[in-house]
Amino acid sequence: MPLAKKPARLVLTASVARRYYLDGKSQVDIADELGLSRFQVARLLEAARASGLVRIEIPSVGAIDVDLSGRLQDAYGLRHAIVVDTPHVNPASLLPELGEAAAELLSEITTADDVLGLAWSRAVSAMTNALTTLPAIPVVQLTGALARLDLADTSVDLVRQAARKSGGPAHFFYAPTIVPDARTARALRQQPEVARAFSLFSTVTKAVVGVGLWAATESTVYDATDEKARAALERHGVCAEVSGVLVDTEGRPVDSELSRRIIGIGATELRGIPEVIAIAYNTGRTPAVRAAILGGLVNGIVTHPPVARKLIAQR
Repeated sequence: MPLAKKPARLVLTASVARRYYLDGKSQVDIADELGLSRFQVARLLEAARASGLVRIEIPSVGAIDVDLSGRLQDAYGLRHAIVVDTPHVNPASLLPELGEAAAELLSEITTADDVLGLAWSRAVSAMTNALTTLPAIPVVQLTGALARLDLADTSVDLVRQAARKSGGPAHFFYAPTIVPDARTARALRQQPEVARAFSLFSTVTKAVVGVGLWAATESTVYDATDEKARAALERHGVCAEVSGVLVDTEGRPVDSELSRRIIGIGATELRGIPEVIAIAYNTGRTPAVRAAILGGLVNGIVTHPPVARKLIAQR
């Protein structure tokens, strides 16, 4: 019989629920006070929830969808998952919001013992612009620069800007992300400033990276690659690139001729960083973000509800 048709039980259930949820009393104390067994108290609390007499809700706090963030974090075992509660889907409006949330997360979790690594992407640029405070930590460039007219800044700019805000040293180098051949790449990696930055990859403890889908306009590396190389990589199952690291749908690195022409961090080094945060803002790139997580290249994410829901659905 419903509680509404049992007035005495309804009042007792409400009394137990009030003591437990509002007064903060233990089930043992409530049982002693009302002359019940602990088992009876537990059953009454269960009935209070089942009947709707007590509703437990997890509200969004500020701009964060707390419930969706928690479900995404649990689905993939992430160290951090921040889902910004925003109606925006247009990158022009969305990127500043995600950038600010990522900046707040980074400021919260970074300590004076950390070394920060940054790889270029539009989302990482938005985060760097939103940064206000960081401990005085070293900032290390993880990837070379892409020379494009539509890009307002480069990986060098991001590292220098973050270092100015932290007051720590900036370790950057002037080199392109992609060079014509593997021989040129080997020569560049031996240049003092490049070699110095590369030697610091193993010291990086926190990094912020971009994730691109292996498709036109969805990855700056894809767009900077010639048609022949793109086709070859598609045949090898490349699904995504994470700061220049090419991976398949399950996050397995794909070794290729292009990989040997990229100036930047490698898969093993990226996996060795304790905390790697990706900023994801395009639902079309969800398979790429999923691959990056499954491959252990990323263990934290800042995103918005459509991407979060799609990631959870694909788990």
